[in-house]
Amino acid sequence: MNDSTKGAGHGQALPDGAGEGTRAVRAGLPEPVKHEPTLPGPVFAAHFHLPGDPTGPYTYGRDENPTWTLLERAIGELEAPGQDDVEALVFASGMAAISSVLFSQLRAGDAVVLPDDGYQALPLARDQLETYGIEVRTAPTGGNAQLDVLDGAKLLWIETPSNPGLDVCDVRRLAEAAHARGALVAVDNTLATPLGQRPLELGADFAVASGTKQLTGHGDVLLGYVTGRNAEAMAAVRRWRKIVGAIPGPMEAWLAHRSIATLQLRVDRQNATALTLAQALRERSEVTGLRYPGLPDDPSHEIASRQMRRYGCVVSFTLPTRAHADRFLGALRLVDDATSFGGVRSTAERRGRWGGDAVPEGFIRFSVGAEDPEDLVADVLRALDESAG
Repeated sequence: MNDSTKGAGHGQALPDGAGEGTRAVRAGLPEPVKHEPTLPGPVFAAHFHLPGDPTGPYTYGRDENPTWTLLERAIGELEAPGQDDVEALVFASGMAAISSVLFSQLRAGDAVVLPDDGYQALPLARDQLETYGIEVRTAPTGGNAQLDVLDGAKLLWIETPSNPGLDVCDVRRLAEAAHARGALVAVDNTLATPLGQRPLELGADFAVASGTKQLTGHGDVLLGYVTGRNAEAMAAVRRWRKIVGAIPGPMEAWLAHRSIATLQLRVDRQNATALTLAQALRERSEVTGLRYPGLPDDPSHEIASRQMRRYGCVVSFTLPTRAHADRFLGALRLVDDATSFGGVRSTAERRGRWGGDAVPEGFIRFSVGAEDPEDLVADVLRALDESAG
């Protein structure tokens, strides 16, 4: 882990081969001290006592914070269990984390490969990159299409499963091809979470994610993170964070660490229910374009089953018209019409309302929460019946 862990001790050692639930519950906790809390509260400090030369991990609140240290250690232990050479850095949001990699690694004259079906804010990043004289190439996630535009690129950006279309690409194959051409590889791991896949183990140089989503899972924290083992590349990411001040508040960092303890419980429940819902939707004649990588007949299932341990909590599908989709969303009782995904309360939205995603007007992105599966499926089927007219 990074040097910042020195200021908070080395943390509790987890047993070799510890299960994912054990790791989620105990990741990043400090060594126990009598009468001290098991998870220390947030440290609200803009500056620290610093007599003499400015040495040590904690000097100023924009650079380091003990609450970040514990959270970063926890994330590193989830993304790369038992690997002490991996560094994690937390950010104020997922886009702050994404931007930190893009803008710290690329210079004028470089080329970057982005997915053309990824998160809708990526086109905003593309516009800014091109303003800085960086060539941006795009290709779909499905079919490993980014392979065709790799030559001469400095950085390959992968999003798998893609949001919102849920296509999956072969991370190992793309990473090997990119490295053979001298390019770095970043994988947006937001939808999968580190319990679904570990991009660093698949050959990526960076695993990047929005912790706003399923990692924290309660819809009350904006957070992002970057993990990697290339010390030089991560130093550049850290420097970018300092320059732009894209840092999380200590309360947000503490809430995130607290929430990670239930990650495995939430993920297992939500993923299992997502598969149950997808199976139920497959029987509905008005539903087309159903995607969930966990379905055996999904176009992405074969690749996903090779590199993912869990398939995610998001199901996507299309209803015949915009009006039909709006009626369906209005008829749901246990599902909030809201954006984002990964929370304990199910949400759904007609994704086309935002613009920027190449989806049909009736396209629905459905995020499965932690409700009882039978209640949630019944609510969805009832809403489909009521919206059919």
